Amino acid sequence: MSVINTLSDLRKLVKGPIVEPGTRHARVLAIAARKGGVGKTTTTVNLGAALALFHNRKVLLVDMDSQGHVGMSLRMETRGRARDTLSNVLLQKRRDVYELVQPTTIDGLWFVDSDRDLNNTEAIMAGRIGKELLLKNALDAARTHFDVILIDCPPNLGALTVNALVAADTVIVPTDLSTLSLDGVEALLATIGVVQETLNPKIGVMGLLKTRVDRRNQKMNAAIEDALTNRYGSCLLDTCVGISTAIAKAQHLGKPVFLAEPRSRGSEYYQQLAEEIDARLYPH
Repeated sequence: MSVINTLSDLRKLVKGPIVEPGTRHARVLAIAARKGGVGKTTTTVNLGAALALFHNRKVLLVDMDSQGHVGMSLRMETRGRARDTLSNVLLQKRRDVYELVQPTTIDGLWFVDSDRDLNNTEAIMAGRIGKELLLKNALDAARTHFDVILIDCPPNLGALTVNALVAADTVIVPTDLSTLSLDGVEALLATIGVVQETLNPKIGVMGLLKTRVDRRNQKMNAAIEDALTNRYGSCLLDTCVGISTAIAKAQHLGKPVFLAEPRSRGSEYYQQLAEEIDARLYPH
């Protein structure tokens, strides 16, 4: 009976290269919302960029949404293309997400792009043993090469989102000040509770992030904010992201807001968020 003694022996038995472990211990944050259009991808991209730019963190963005909006939002700052797809990682055709990382022009910021097959992949995953653990297992090596990993989840509670929650240490929930978004928060928090009880006892909620806040609509804002505070007061983040044309312009240009409009209110919002999140991840 043969014995596997060396790394080269093991490489002969697996498909794709083995990733050498690094020395870091990434915190994994899922950015999740059941309702679309609440700034989920915008938050993923700009929070990640701010942590890299202003806090010297090595950050990886992982796009689990088949729409591929993370890559679109960074398209002017990307370099090169991955040789394989996230779908193949989730279906265990390759070994680790780290093999797919692509650099950006921002020092310390890397990303793994989505692919159009993710919807089909989600259906195939349903028949796999341990289907909820596929992403968690595929992040083993990546965790050792980054300080922070941000996962942009699809705007639903399907298998891809559950995989992200199982892989995550904590969750940020963007919510605009609308009744539909408020209902979505309740459903998402219930799902996180089930994941905590059954699959990932260590997961927590970093906080609810109020987004797309229009200060001109004070009466409706007050009603929704009161409801948020009454239900989830202890979970609300201090940062509040207002509506900003600079954020929309930056996304259109394919850049983080700090590069497109560095002196804008939008830039200030996400710098403030990064300050708050970094302090929670790495308390002094």
